[in-house]
Parts: sequence; structure tokens; C-alpha cells
Amino acid sequence: MYISIILLSFYNSICIGLFGWFLGRSAVVYSSIISLIVSELYALVILNEIFYNNNIIIIEYYNLFLINDLKITIGFLFDQLTVIMLVVILTISTFVHIFTGGYMSYDPFLVRFYTYLGFFTFCMILLVTADNFFQLFLGWEGVGLCSYLLINFWYYRLAANKAAIKAMLMNRIADVFFIFGIILLLYEFKSLNFFVIFSLLEFVEFINYYVIFASFTYIDLVVFFLCLGAIGKSAQLGLHTWLADAMEGPTPVSSLLHAATMVTAGVFLLIRCSFLFEKSNSILFFILFLGSFTAFFFSLVGVFQYDIKKIIAYSTCSQLGYMFFSCGLSNYHITLFHLFNHAFFKALLFLGAGSIIFSIVDEQDFRKFGFLVKKLPLTYISIIIGSLAILGFPFLAGFYSKDILLEYIYITYSIDGIYIYSIGIITAMFTAIYSFKLIFFSFLYKSNFFTKYLVIKEDNIYIGFVLFCLSSLSIFIGFLFSDIFLGLGNIYFDNSIYIFFDHYNYFDNEFLHPFIKNCPIICSLIGIGIAYIMFYKYSKKKILYIYALKRYIYLFFFSAGFFNFFYEKIFLSSFFIFYIIQVKIIEKGYLELLGPNGFYLFLRYISISSRGLSPRFINLIILLIYLFIIIILYYIYLDSIMYVSSIFFLFFFYYIFE
Repeated sequence: MYISIILLSFYNSICIGLFGWFLGRSAVVYSSIISLIVSELYALVILNEIFYNNNIIIIEYYNLFLINDLKITIGFLFDQLTVIMLVVILTISTFVHIFTGGYMSYDPFLVRFYTYLGFFTFCMILLVTADNFFQLFLGWEGVGLCSYLLINFWYYRLAANKAAIKAMLMNRIADVFFIFGIILLLYEFKSLNFFVIFSLLEFVEFINYYVIFASFTYIDLVVFFLCLGAIGKSAQLGLHTWLADAMEGPTPVSSLLHAATMVTAGVFLLIRCSFLFEKSNSILFFILFLGSFTAFFFSLVGVFQYDIKKIIAYSTCSQLGYMFFSCGLSNYHITLFHLFNHAFFKALLFLGAGSIIFSIVDEQDFRKFGFLVKKLPLTYISIIIGSLAILGFPFLAGFYSKDILLEYIYITYSIDGIYIYSIGIITAMFTAIYSFKLIFFSFLYKSNFFTKYLVIKEDNIYIGFVLFCLSSLSIFIGFLFSDIFLGLGNIYFDNSIYIFFDHYNYFDNEFLHPFIKNCPIICSLIGIGIAYIMFYKYSKKKILYIYALKRYIYLFFFSAGFFNFFYEKIFLSSFFIFYIIQVKIIEKGYLELLGPNGFYLFLRYISISSRGLSPRFINLIILLIYLFIIIILYYIYLDSIMYVSSIFFLFFFYYIFE
């Protein structure tokens, strides 16, 4: 059963890739869905077994390397963290596969798309079930490869080509640092197994490394490199530019990539290595600062977007910033809870956006929509539920994780917590603004297209079923699983992630000041009111925020801080100059001239110059060279017998040459 969860998606993907064209489109769709449903049922059975018995299952499948003391295995770890991630991945992936059956039913390359999706799911399962860093890295690279293939699925589009290459390159930058971290772990621990490394941390805590005349502790270096790998995969500020462009892929890809697989891999790495990160306070502060700034900045960027998929993509960046924010405060179990809930309502938002795009012939600029509330009522209700859930509206999924996350930010910093807490609630206000901006422009504002030439309706059973199921889960899933993550006296995650024991005093957040507890929902309601005034009530009079701001401020946030511009002008231009100097001048110039080309030209010159010489003169030159070698040998070895024999061979060769 345990191995079946891992291999079902892999075998299904291989079979579809090899024989899908012979089986037919319907067989491909149903076989993919059935294999994922079976895997999901197995995951729920394992979740029940592990949580209720408080067990950890370790399966060592194969010895990959066994060199002296170094042992690297292909093994699988099923603990509380793993099974929670499996439930998220398999549930969202199942719904995405069902949605794809309706959304891409007319695509001629549907079989190839299902092959990529299945392998994408397998790589993420491999990542979360790994019991060592080597296997985790295999899954890590696998999801990067699949993201490239899926973003570039419509390869005949130039924008998709560029977006896929950009995603690959940005993730390679982070992966290089991740490899450095793995090498450092292997150097000191002689193992990559999680349990070996986490149990021996105290023995390497005071080891120092010198880097460019500066001293750093070993733990700080390792954690820093692992953190940079997580930043690239989870699209935090600085390495985020690939995420918005990744919307060039089909909408099911965007949903799977943002909700349950690619971008959550970085947060999963932080949670899995929580015992390691707790040994470095400086890196935790760095994660706290980066996560808070990422959450705030991208919530503000989302307000200025008009592409329906990009606005949800920047929302993902903002929510991932919340998760980094929480990890920086050592609240890993709350981070996992928010990741768990976020997967469902973010998948709902993306697939709801996909339903709109499917209905109005691939249009993504929601300024061209308008008054779809009567045409697409189920989609409207779904996006309303997803938007309220992401705001933390009471008794929806986000309410149980987002509010407790913000409250623990305040509790952790006690006296000065109000300043850090304010970043979180201001972010919540901007989240409400861009969420309801999308709703007003898409569903409630006047229509901006010719409806009589366009038939808009919800008649696809696959899309309707998925939206209904995800809407239900976005309402109830937070309540159903809240006791597992936050229950009083909860010891479920003690064996899998680091939990700061002072946080077990769950009564602290119950007795916070009512204003502090209600501040997130108050700010969210204020954000809804601002969105209503700016984008609905007074929009006919052109009283929009873009006219109240300077043009360059609007362009700054619309282009997400000009990161793409700076990367192109600074890094790419510098790389081009370096390429000219290194390749054109040094490598193709001086090195080849002094190396193989120069040696060839020198020999060719000697050959051409010696064509007019007589044979006797050439023989004399050879004789002199041989005599020079004999003299050198004599001074090296000082052996009379060798010297006499050399003179004998000298006259012998001279006789032959003559």
C-alpha cells in the first residue's frame, strides 16, 4: 500500500506516454483519474494509521551507494508531515485531472498533457516521502523539469517558450545553492539521512568555516544554502519573477503548480528541516524579514494587476510570504496548517478562473469581462467562497489557519509584536482589495464585450463537479482538521517537525485583546469597502486609484518592482559582456592561438620552411637533436654503460640516415 501510492502515478504516466495514443482520449482520462483516486484512498488509510497510532513508517527500498561509511539509500519515510502533504498533493491532483478532462477536451495533445501531469504528481510524491536529502533532491529537480514541460506545453507560443526557460533558469539558480547545502551536510555527517543529521546536530554546532576571511558557523552556512533553495522554489522576493510568467501554461498547470506541488516544495523544505533551522537564529530572522516583506509587497502588487491568472499568482506569492513569515517565528505546525488550507482555496480560485477563461474563449484580462454573475453562477459562488477563505472570513478554511498565524505572530513578539503584527493585517487588507477587485470587474461591473456574439454558459460537468467539491472543502476542511494541528495538548507532530514547547500554552491566544483578535477581519472588511468604492461604485466617474497616483508609482507596482527590467539590464547585459570577453577574445582568441591552433600553425610553418632543405641537412639536424638528448641523459643518469650504448646507437642511426 505504501509503495503503491508512490508508483501508481509513475506507472500510469509511463503507460499513457507509451500507449496513450492507442488507448484513446477517454481511456487516458479515466485511467489517470482512477489511479489518483486509489492513491488518495490509500493516503487516507495511512493518515488514519499514523495519526491514531502515532507511528512512523520507514521503508529502505534499495542501497544506491555504499562506499566505506557512506550509505545513500532509496527509502521512503511516512510520518505525520508526509501523510498530510500526501493528502494535499493527491486530493488537489485528482481534482486537477478531472478538471483537465473538461477544460482541455478539445486539445489535440491531451495525451501528452496527462503524461506530464502524472509525472509531475509522482515527482512531488517522491519529494515529500524521501527519507534523505539525495532522494528529496531527485524529486526537487523532477518537479522543476515537469514545470518546464507543462509551462511550455503550447510550445508553438513564443511567450510560453520564454516563460518556461525563465522558470527553469531561476530555479537552477536556487538549486545550485541547494546542492551546496547538501554537499556541506555530506562533508561533515557522511550521510544524507534526515534522522542521522538531525540527531547529530549538537556535535557540529560549534564548527566554524572561513569564507573570504570571515568566520561562519557550519550550521549557518548549511541553513543559508538550504534557505536560498527554498526561496527560489517558493518564489520569494528576488527569485519570484518566474512565477507570474508561468501563467502562460494551461490553467490546470497553474492550479497544480501553485496549490499543491511546485511552490509548496520550498515551504515543505523549511518544515522538514525545522530541527536544522532552529540552530540558526540569524537565518530565522532573515526568513522572518523576507517572508513579511514578500507578503506585503506582493499583496500590493496584486492590487495593480488586470490579468485574472496573474492576480491569483501574486496572491500565491503573498500567502507563501505568510508561510515563510511563520517559519521565521518557529511556528512550523501553524505554517503547515496554513499550507494545508491554502492548497484547497487556491486551487478553487485558479480553477474558477479557468472556468471563466474556458467560457469566454481564452480571454484573461478581466477588464473585458463584466456581468458574468448571471452567465456563470456556479463559478461566481466558487470564487466568492475562495476569496472569503483567503481573507480568513469566519468559519471558512482560511479563518482557522490565517488568524491563528497572525495571533501567534503577536504572541511570539509580545511587547514589540504590534509592529510585526501590523504588517500581517495590512497585507490582509490589500488581499481583500485585489480579491474583490477581481470579483467586481468580472461578475458585477457592466459587460465589456458583445454578448450576443458569444455564447457563455456552464455546461461542462467536469468543471462543475470540481468547483462544487473544492468549494465544499474550502468551507469545511479547516474545521475538520483544526484539532490535528492546533488541538489542546496536541502531540501529533512531535516526531516529525520542531515545535517550540512554550507554544503549547494555547490559552495565550484565547485571552488576547478583542481588538487584536478581530483586527484581521476588520482590515479585510475595510479592504472590501475600499475595493467597492474604487472599482464599482465610482468607477463610472473614472475616480480610480490609478489617477490619484503618479504614473511611475503605478508602473512600479504594475510591473512588480521592475525586477525583470533590472535583471535584464544588469545581469544579462553583464553576462553578455563577460561572454564577449571570455569566449570571443580569450577562449576563441588567445587560448586557441597559443594552444591547438598555434601549435598546428607552428608545425605547418616548419614543414613548409623545410621543404627546400637537402636530405643531408635534415639528417644532420636529427643527429644533433639525438646528440643533445644523449648529453642530457648523461648528466641525468651518469651511467657510463648507457652513455657508450647511446654513442653506439648514434653512429648506427647516422649510418642508416646516410
